Amino acid sequence: MPTPSLILVPARFKTGKLYTPYATTSGGVVLGASGDFNVTRATTATRVNASGFIEVVASGIPRLDYYTSGGTAGCPALLVEPAATNLAWHSHLWVSGTNWLNSAITVVTGTGGTTDPFGTNLANAISPTSGSSSHIAQSNSPTTISYTSGTIYTQSAFFKQGTGVAGRYVQMTFPGTGGAFTQLGYANFDLQLGTVTVVTGTTADTNRAASIENYGNGWYRCRFTATCNATITGLGVAAILITASGSTRAPSFAGTTTDILYGFGAQVETGSISTSYIPTTSASATRNADVVTLSGAVSGCIGQTEGTIYAEVDAVNWTNLGRIFVVSDGTTSNAISILFNTSSRFRLIIDTGGGSAQADISSSSLNNGVHKIAVAYANNDIAFFVDGVLVGTDTSATIPACSQIFLGKIGTSSSTNFMNDRIRAVALYTSRLTNDQLQALTT
Repeated sequence: MPTPSLILVPARFKTGKLYTPYATTSGGVVLGASGDFNVTRATTATRVNASGFIEVVASGIPRLDYYTSGGTAGCPALLVEPAATNLAWHSHLWVSGTNWLNSAITVVTGTGGTTDPFGTNLANAISPTSGSSSHIAQSNSPTTISYTSGTIYTQSAFFKQGTGVAGRYVQMTFPGTGGAFTQLGYANFDLQLGTVTVVTGTTADTNRAASIENYGNGWYRCRFTATCNATITGLGVAAILITASGSTRAPSFAGTTTDILYGFGAQVETGSISTSYIPTTSASATRNADVVTLSGAVSGCIGQTEGTIYAEVDAVNWTNLGRIFVVSDGTTSNAISILFNTSSRFRLIIDTGGGSAQADISSSSLNNGVHKIAVAYANNDIAFFVDGVLVGTDTSATIPACSQIFLGKIGTSSSTNFMNDRIRAVALYTSRLTNDQLQALTT
């Protein structure tokens, strides 16, 4: 196997820099500091640290995220996300009077000895009252969140099973009052099994979806997505206590006051994906995008007439058209891009001169998790491999001249087409590897 011209396994960094352990031109010139990636993000952001807890990192710090779907800290990966705003106020503190409108529940924050996802003691212990009623914790006063008709919104929160039947199940929904989300969609979650049990509503919503992720220590991040039907102000995250996984929205039941459900970290944002947690207090808060680029002498690491691109990614969100690894001339007209496609697929696009794509190949649908991807290119000789399998070839492609590298997005001026996931490793070769070598590399 030839030696790569560039290797990045995210490990060493400082503000504004992600260090590349190895970068050399095709002529053997070692780039040193000129081979390190530039990182910009003008706000703080959160990541999962090596101990498995969420923590806030300073602006400009690359986010080496240790999250794994099994709920234990794994290998670090570079988290790249677009800008996002958490519209839910007081995301930590769920007691009534802090922009939370609670009904038939009691909420106590910071007691019971339950460690929250930050590793601190700020979890909200939620218990139903004894009367027969719907038991609801809901963020924000009725005039705080401004919803826009036709826009997709995703709410999320961390929940942990406590005690009793009402401490095992939780339901999430958006407000139906006033016509904001007239489908009355909702999702039920089982915190003992870590599963989504019901996703439904009174009318169809093609964007309705729900998911649950294990964050360790008994905590799960639950998500619910729906389409808004009217431009209106309304409530935010709704955490509804339920006693089973049945198909009833905000069911009424006589509560047992000793039952406890733990909650933390409420978030409402636009789009169909829940991004990393953005803490809020008495206002909404925005996290800026992660922009990770490399230009200049690195053009010598990119095979100009032939080469190979490799990426290893932990795929969870599968953002359509989200770029994973791009080499280009700084525009979208001349670029070789590995990206996500619809239906949980990977895609290769080669653009030259801004016309029709020289190559456009997609994989089959895949499961969430770590995947290894490689594209080998030369004029009229393209091969695309995913997880040791040849996805497709193209024998009529012209290769563009490229001088820049982008991780997790495309281009330099736009905030669109971010991958919204984690990159575990990337590499470049200035030669077109053989198909046997590509198979070995991605297996």
